[in-house]
Amino acid sequence: LILQEAMNQSSMEGIVRLIRRVVFYSLAIEAAGLVLFTVRFAVDMPLGQAAYYGLFHSVSLFNNAGFDILGDFRSFTPYVDDPIVNVVSIGLIILGGLGFVVLSDLVDYRKKRRLTLHSKVVLSMSAALIAIGTAVIFIFEYINTLQPLGWDGKIWASLFQSVSARSAGSNTVIVADLRQATQFFIVMLMFIGASPGSAGGGIKTTTFTVLIGAVIAMIRGKEDIVLFKQRLARERIYKALTITMLSLALVIAVTMVLSAIEDRQFIRLLFETVSAFSTAGLDTGLTRQLTDFGKTVIALTMFIGRVGPLTLCLLYTSDAA
Repeated sequence: LILQEAMNQSSMEGIVRLIRRVVFYSLAIEAAGLVLFTVRFAVDMPLGQAAYYGLFHSVSLFNNAGFDILGDFRSFTPYVDDPIVNVVSIGLIILGGLGFVVLSDLVDYRKKRRLTLHSKVVLSMSAALIAIGTAVIFIFEYINTLQPLGWDGKIWASLFQSVSARSAGSNTVIVADLRQATQFFIVMLMFIGASPGSAGGGIKTTTFTVLIGAVIAMIRGKEDIVLFKQRLARERIYKALTITMLSLALVIAVTMVLSAIEDRQFIRLLFETVSAFSTAGLDTGLTRQLTDFGKTVIALTMFIGRVGPLTLCLLYTSDAA
């Protein structure tokens, strides 16, 4: 039952087979990332170090962890216009953020010739968010952080930040140097996050899609939410609204607490809070400057964000009952 809930499955059927695939996909994709990263890093460092860096970053990116060991909080900024590093990193982040259910569905597509509603929603919303995010970051940062770069560098940097913002936590431009408008837009991307059954955080792309569907249905005067010619059950709508409201309440509460105890710029406090909630890992450089109490609040926000506000509430109500 735990596996069924963790992998966002509606039934127990095929859970064991899916978990086997999770292990296989993880090892295969991370191994491919290791090889490609090692070949590229070997140009800049000894082969042994390149292999270690390749392994570390392959696992970190695929699992949307956001950790890097390139030093001085630079992340991938030295490789901002490097096509190999960008392609491999973006590929690992996307594959890790889609979720294993979607990956399994894509592998089976040749036999079944169809995708589940879950996969259709995840793939379409992920593609839309990446495209919109790339365009917005490109426009907002064209004469700011992207100005020193050539056209290819501008596009790579915009695409990388758009993909990474949803939960991966790596960056090829300095986040603190971004315009406030760009930082706020990234806050929204981080809040949405990755997809269910993945290594990413946030409220999830499926939840956001249900909310968009509810708005469209209300505007059109319809009672039912229909996605890809399938009507959504009312319980899914209520769950999406509950997750979003609890998440918003958490972000607002934490940001207010930090604003009261930390004399810092509001947008940076909001950015750090949402980054912690969505376990994105992006940082404006503020977290390490916070007081011990502020760091503790951020750490607790990470924990609640990863476990999920709804899960904690259900645990509390079940214990109380």
